[in-house]
Amino acid sequence: MHPAIVLLEFDSIAVGIEAGDAMAKRAPLQSLHTGSVQPGKYIILAGGEVGDVEEARAAGRETGSRALVDEIFLPEVHGDVVTALTGGRRPAVGDALGIIETRTVAATIGASDAGVKGATVTLLEIHMADGLGGKGYSLFSGDLSDVEAAVEIGVSNLPQPELLVARVVIPRLHPEMLTNLVDHPEFGPRARSYKA
Repeated sequence: MHPAIVLLEFDSIAVGIEAGDAMAKRAPLQSLHTGSVQPGKYIILAGGEVGDVEEARAAGRETGSRALVDEIFLPEVHGDVVTALTGGRRPAVGDALGIIETRTVAATIGASDAGVKGATVTLLEIHMADGLGGKGYSLFSGDLSDVEAAVEIGVSNLPQPELLVARVVIPRLHPEMLTNLVDHPEFGPRARSYKA
């Protein structure tokens, strides 16, 4: 778990690679993960000590400003966000489900961090970009009032209202829907297991 993370999202793969190189050269980072995502964007996720991450962020912004789409800097990222970013999945607690869907990965991460810090909820998962046309979404579970608060806090944390695609709170998620969400979020693998 890192005390700070930054995610930079570019609409040019070439510029994103150049920015990632500048970030790695500027400051020592504990982790650096980069790659292309749909639809032709490039994402850089870096973590480490706050000062080092701030320096790397500055280098990435300077180098890639012409293609920078969105970014998020979290100097004290919540541990559940780190778990979700690394592919961890938490079990659902409570009977309500909250969903925040955004146009960028950075916006989803920022909303997720704000929501889980601002309310007593479990951040189940964060889905990012691939297979989503570059969008992202996060899932919260807990008691209804807490999930409503987390979604509201997460949405109000978005830097621009137009980044929001949808916010939904489902008071009592049907167990079969929960099974579908937990087993695999993508339709293809779920459909292949269908039995008539």
